[in-house]
Amino acid sequence: MVQTVKQFQVDKVDGGTILTPGGYQAGGFHSGLRYKKRDFGLLMSDVPASVAAVYTQSHFQAPPLKVTQESIEESGKIQSVVINSAVANACTGKQGLENAYQMRKMIADRFQIQESYVAVASTGVIGEQLPMDKITYGCEHVEITNEDAPYFQEAILTTDTCQKSTCYQLQIDGQTVTIGGAAKGSGMIHPNMATMLGFITTDAAIESDVLQKALSQSIERSFNQITVDGETSTNDMVLAMANGKAGHDTLTEDHSDWEAFRHGLQLVCEDLAKQIARDGEGATKLIEVNVSGAQTNDDARVIAKKVVGSSLVKTAVYGHDANWGRIVGAIGHSEAHVNPEACDIYIEDQLVFSDGTPCAFSEEQATEDMSNDKVVIEIRLHEGDGEGTAWGCDLTYDYVKINASYRT
Repeated sequence: MVQTVKQFQVDKVDGGTILTPGGYQAGGFHSGLRYKKRDFGLLMSDVPASVAAVYTQSHFQAPPLKVTQESIEESGKIQSVVINSAVANACTGKQGLENAYQMRKMIADRFQIQESYVAVASTGVIGEQLPMDKITYGCEHVEITNEDAPYFQEAILTTDTCQKSTCYQLQIDGQTVTIGGAAKGSGMIHPNMATMLGFITTDAAIESDVLQKALSQSIERSFNQITVDGETSTNDMVLAMANGKAGHDTLTEDHSDWEAFRHGLQLVCEDLAKQIARDGEGATKLIEVNVSGAQTNDDARVIAKKVVGSSLVKTAVYGHDANWGRIVGAIGHSEAHVNPEACDIYIEDQLVFSDGTPCAFSEEQATEDMSNDKVVIEIRLHEGDGEGTAWGCDLTYDYVKINASYRT
């Protein structure tokens, strides 16, 4: 029997943001946590929204994440996310937890919503208590509109050099559905969920448990496949809200347009993940590693991330040095199954290693290719159908400078 697969189209929205989906407002405000820039952000749905979230795997999970998890467990819905930058409110004990609860309460009181409908996030320096006078000022004065996405995107940044956002649209039951996202992160990036935060909004109608499954799957192939420096932080979170404003039938995995939604969510996560990797502290270029022919997809993803996370590969890329031995070294100590005699390595379009031996290639062309803003490494293992991709950045002198003086 021939099964007909429904075709779908997912389109990127030029200039689209986290506020392009219907029924959301946001804003950013300078509350005094940072010297000049906005440091206090608020995202709000017009109605309580289905929610999904993935958190850092660090043992030292920050109080804001604990409060957010409690909110989600209590209500199964979220209507607002309040976030501050500059101070992470991590490793701050009972006082830090009380401060996170207070942030939640102040936003709930001001906007007349249930406390359990408020999620809390913080990012910045670990080990410092929140200056609650400034947090209170932010809660009392931040304004939200359906046009202030850039203000929100600025307010969540730390050492980032740019704002990170994306948006896609698709059709479900003949209705236009939009998925938008914003993120921050440039250092301490090595997720299993680094200092990174991601927020996704959609006007799709979908229950929280179904959204959770879709988000978790998307993160495995996006945020969990980036690395800047091999470090994971205490505050990492990706949170998705779906408020149902698009007006279609509720999405399930059996819905005829499910694959379109899942693909759109995947694209949003990938875009944000790549923007974080490209903006690594001190970075000059994005590195993409594509692995094919592995025994399993998991093996392929492990190898891709091992290569892109290698300090020796990262410094070689920074120096425009086509030193394929660094790539071999990284593959060699991965936990995946590899047959060294059946491995091909390409730097951009040049085959540099094949079947266990070096290949003649143009060093001049390789140097030119590696001077581009994006460097692609391809690894073909010829052992199966497994595929995986990972993204990272080069390692530069500026990374040391930034992190040597982070607190000062």
